Amino acid sequence: MKLTYSNQLDGFDPDERYRNPEHFDKPEAGVTSVMVIGDWPQVVDAYESVGVDVSVKEGARVQVVGTDNQAELERLIAGLRAENNAIVFLVDGLKTGEMVRPETGELAICLFDAFESAHTSLGELTKERDDLASTVDELRSEIEALKKAAVAQTADEAGEVAALKAKLDEAQVPYRANASKESLERLVADLSKE
Repeated sequence: MKLTYSNQLDGFDPDERYRNPEHFDKPEAGVTSVMVIGDWPQVVDAYESVGVDVSVKEGARVQVVGTDNQAELERLIAGLRAENNAIVFLVDGLKTGEMVRPETGELAICLFDAFESAHTSLGELTKERDDLASTVDELRSEIEALKKAAVAQTADEAGEVAALKAKLDEAQVPYRANASKESLERLVADLSKE
């Protein structure tokens, strides 16, 4: 397998396999030849040390407009690389489930703060959801208890209505079949007055 190490942003050959040399840590297995575009001596040395054929091609020069000072250009590039490394550090931590605040990198720290705020909000929403679920469970328990009490009360009341109707039947007092308990009680009370 042939690999090309380049940090280019466009102009990729669809038949080639590319890797970004900025993320290089060790040679990949099964590689037979490597093309390195730009100045990446660690990539070249690592592959040559394992006997892989390496060729180097000079990378395209990027001209930064607005500065003729090489030291300023190097400082800008170093700052961009540091920012990139801080973002990679943040993302790697997030992938493992840890939120670790980067020590440097304005953008990385800003992203960390945004993620931390979202994480805090998500935690609060989760707690509210759990509290509501607990409240719903309590309400369901109360409803079940009320249903059981209503069934028991209905059964007790049905027994009392049957006893009242039995007294009225014995005294041969007419009443409506669907008479309420209260009207039956009045009729039975009238019996004792006679």
